[in-house]
Amino acid sequence: MESIWMFISEFFDAWGWWVAVGSVAMFVISLAAMPFIVARIPVDYFTHHGRHRMSQSSRHPIFELLLLVLKNILGAVLLLAGIIMLFTPGQGLLSILFGLMIMNYPGKYRLECWIIRKPLIFSSVNSMRKKQGQPPLAEPEA
Repeated sequence: MESIWMFISEFFDAWGWWVAVGSVAMFVISLAAMPFIVARIPVDYFTHHGRHRMSQSSRHPIFELLLLVLKNILGAVLLLAGIIMLFTPGQGLLSILFGLMIMNYPGKYRLECWIIRKPLIFSSVNSMRKKQGQPPLAEPEA
């Protein structure tokens, strides 16, 4: 048990400033980006029972794969940053939601709806939308 505390202590001695700077940077970025992202969610995004595939693009398949990988990496970064922001300053739950919305994985839509049904999340999202001059999201069905 003592070795675990030693490891944690050494980690924060070596990386403490980087963690603090990263936390502050994520806080500032999330404050700036979240309202912009929230305003672009379609009003009926959470009321569909199924998701529609985007039409096939005329881009080269390698380029499409690269965009897919980059999108999933961005989603993973937002997800991890959101988890960190649960314990540090920042909009952790919203960052987690947006990270999950960006990534591709099985059961994505059910998880998004479960998260957005939380009253605190739903009211926060609609408050941001109102400040951006957008109509509120339609409430997802139970």
